[in-house]
Amino acid sequence: MTAKIIDGKALATKVRNEVSKAVLELNKEGITPGLATVIVGNDPASTVYVKNKGKFAKEVGIKSLQYSLSESVSQEDLLKLINDLNLNNDVDGILVQLPLPKQIKSEIILDAIDPSKDVDGFNIVNAANIYLNREGVIPCTPLGCLIMLRSINQSLKGMNAVIIGRSNIVGKPMAQLLLNEDCTVTTVHSKSNNIEKIVKEADIIIAAVGIPNLVNENWVKKGAIVIDVGINRINYENKTKLVGDVDFNAVQPLASYITPVPGGVGPMTIACLLMNTVFQCSRKNKISLPSNLINLF
Repeated sequence: MTAKIIDGKALATKVRNEVSKAVLELNKEGITPGLATVIVGNDPASTVYVKNKGKFAKEVGIKSLQYSLSESVSQEDLLKLINDLNLNNDVDGILVQLPLPKQIKSEIILDAIDPSKDVDGFNIVNAANIYLNREGVIPCTPLGCLIMLRSINQSLKGMNAVIIGRSNIVGKPMAQLLLNEDCTVTTVHSKSNNIEKIVKEADIIIAAVGIPNLVNENWVKKGAIVIDVGINRINYENKTKLVGDVDFNAVQPLASYITPVPGGVGPMTIACLLMNTVFQCSRKNKISLPSNLINLF
């Protein structure tokens, strides 16, 4: 057995195409969705990521507004900007790029974003909606993982899923999403015992812990679906190389499906950000979206 590769780039293109069609429907009503992205400081990875978000937003017809703030910006000034964006009717989505500098408390900033404009799904209201299985904004990376899984099996009912990592951004919401899909879900982390043994029982493995090549062939049973969320930069032959949390070459012969790094979950995260922006715009304006977009998740 050699695992089929889940092509995140191709699937993200499909999502963006459906988003673009939805934007055209909104345009017929005289509405253009708007996405405001806020970045603090000059972190190279964050800068590239925000640039790509803006690029793809424009490609699908979403108005992109970008705000670059100094590394030394005060929490008060950042909160003022967020309040202004909350009140701006041309803005349907607000994204504050993480991480933030030490003088700013991330949870205060994220909770200051209007929940209806929180297209990252990190506001406490949207986090609660996921846990209560109510309508809200689903965080982009877990949503992308869910769409990838559904591209393989529309129903995940009864599958045994193990999530490696318990972050508020990926691990915790991913666990709840899979519970909502009627999976049996286990979360393992740095304090867990017998991690390898637990993971090896999984039908679905979501690796989201930030340790290069952690998951090897001894962790994976034959036929498992492996979703690698990790993006780690390592030195390889005097060059910087991107690798995931999964040892791809070791695991591919065992798994039934596997995501590559790069080209897997990353493109889906941006595509789902655009999807969330369009959904929030349509909800605000009480306009139904095309069924093809709704049926993606």
